[in-house]
This record gives sequence, C-alpha cells and structure tokens, in this order.
Amino acid sequence: MRSRLPLVFLLALSAGTASTDIARAQAAPVDATVITTFRPGSSETRFGALEFVGGLELSSSEPLFGAWSAIRFLPDGQRFLGVLDTGHWISGEVRRDAEGRLSTLSDVTISAMLDADGRGDQRKYNVDAESLAIRGEDVLVGYEQRHRVSGYRPLSAIETARPFRMSFPLPFPVGELRNNGGLETLALSAPESPLQGGLVTVAEKSVDGNGDLFAGILDGPLAGAFRVAAHDGFDVTDGDFLPDGDLLLLERRFTLATGVGLRIRRIDGASLRPGAVVDGEIILEAGMSEEIDNMEGLDVVAAADGSTRIILVSDDNHSILQRNLMLEFRLVD
Repeated sequence: MRSRLPLVFLLALSAGTASTDIARAQAAPVDATVITTFRPGSSETRFGALEFVGGLELSSSEPLFGAWSAIRFLPDGQRFLGVLDTGHWISGEVRRDAEGRLSTLSDVTISAMLDADGRGDQRKYNVDAESLAIRGEDVLVGYEQRHRVSGYRPLSAIETARPFRMSFPLPFPVGELRNNGGLETLALSAPESPLQGGLVTVAEKSVDGNGDLFAGILDGPLAGAFRVAAHDGFDVTDGDFLPDGDLLLLERRFTLATGVGLRIRRIDGASLRPGAVVDGEIILEAGMSEEIDNMEGLDVVAAADGSTRIILVSDDNHSILQRNLMLEFRLVD
C-alpha cells in the first residue's frame, strides 16, 4: 500500500483553482485494479458492523477524473451519479464479476455543472461541490466556500441541467460555516419516516460554541436546525440513511502521528429533530493498516440479494500521492 503521509498538505490545498475545461460531457475511460482485502495481508472480512465485499482502485487518462466528493446510485443499483469538487458531474455504471464483487466502471462521463445561464463556471469558490442527494428528477447539491444547497433538474439529462433553485434556506447561520468546512453531507430521509422525506445536511467541521457540528433538516414537517456531536478530531464528509431510518455519517481524520483515518457513525433516526444534539455508535473504524484514502463519499444501496451495502469513494485531490478508491461493505449488524 503506497504511503499517504503527505495527505495533510494535500487536504490543505484542496481549495485551490479548479479546471477551466467546461466542455460538454466527455468519456472518461477507467482503469480499475481490484482490491480483494480491506486489510492487506489479512483474510479478515469482518470490520465492526460491516463485512468487506470488495473494492477498486481507479484511474483514468481523462485529466478531469478525480476529486470525487459524493456518489448516489440510481434505483437499479448499477448506475451512479457523483459530483467532483471541481464543479463537474460524473456518471457511469459499476460492473461486477461472477461472484457479485466490483470489477470495474463502464460508460463513465464527466461534464461541467451549468449555471442558470447554461454556462460552466469553474471558479473554485463557486463550484466546490461536496454533497449530493437525488429526489425523483431533482438533483440536490451542497457546496462549500459559497455555502448553499442548489437544485438541478432533470436527472435524466443532468449534463445540460440548470439550477431550478439557487439555494434552499438553511436553518443555521451561514456566516458560521467555515470556508473549507461546509455542507459535506446531504441525505434524503424516507417518505415513511418521521422526517417524511426531508432533506438533511451536516457540516464537515463548522461548529457552534459548544463544539457541535451545525446540521439541519431543510424541509418537511420537522424542518429546523440540530447539532451533531463531534469527537476526536474527525470531520464529517458524507452520510446517508439506512432502510430502518438511521443516519450513517462518514468521518475522516488526519494527524501526523496516526496518518489518515476513517470511521462511520450510526445516528438513531428517531433522534433527528429541531434543537437536538445527536450522537451515535461507531460501526466501522479504519486507519493506515486498511485500504483507505481521503474518503469523502458514502451511499447506502440495496443489493440484489436483499442485503444493505455501503459504498464509499475517495477524493484524490488530483494528486499522484493519493488514490481514487471505491469500497463496498455489507451491513451485518
């Protein structure tokens, strides 16, 4: 496993200048190396409440490929849509081997996210896309630096979609959000849950006076602000709801002493309400001994066998010292 100790410096540079290429959707041929073990040299598959299914290390000759911030799978469980923090959409399909494990990506395309005038604005301050949710034909994107949640439609023609809503109202003071620590999570609750399909957002590392992360329910009957308890220097980088209504939060940490770290926290869905400070159990924790990198995207996917899968993607910051990973786990607890 390649050394990733320079990650701290690369994360600090991630707010740099984005690509100025605003061409329409273009193919991004992908080379994939299969990852068979989550902990190299070990045959262990169980890690916390998750079972490692398989993964991929991804690369492409297309310079725009990388900087992957969020991913959402479509109902077929194969096609996906993602956002890059350079202001681009990425779409494609996962391919699996005879045993159902990830084998490669196909039909991958990348296109600039358009503004209301149909132009691709690639100034980093305006297009730092960090989170993603899909509601029918509406695609919702959370941005940091110029903090907002914007809506695009239609999903079926996302390459030419323009924003139909420039910003959803946020139930907490936008001025309190850090420039490079904003809305890293957008998660859509189930219609049958108490939130009744409400959209939930959580900040990466913007905290109130008590050290709790700003968060909010943006619409629905329980719309309002809440907080997420922060622990141990971990930042929230994405999240999604489980079928039972609990919220999974993906978290990342880097220190010179311990290197890069990852964990997933499970928040009781019933605790999500205005005014609450929520916390939850850690169901996965990993570090430099495991196949991880700068993990930024998480999606919950229903597999063909009826199991619940957790798929993670990493942001390589377009650096040769980092990797684009896609990892898949099965929820067993």
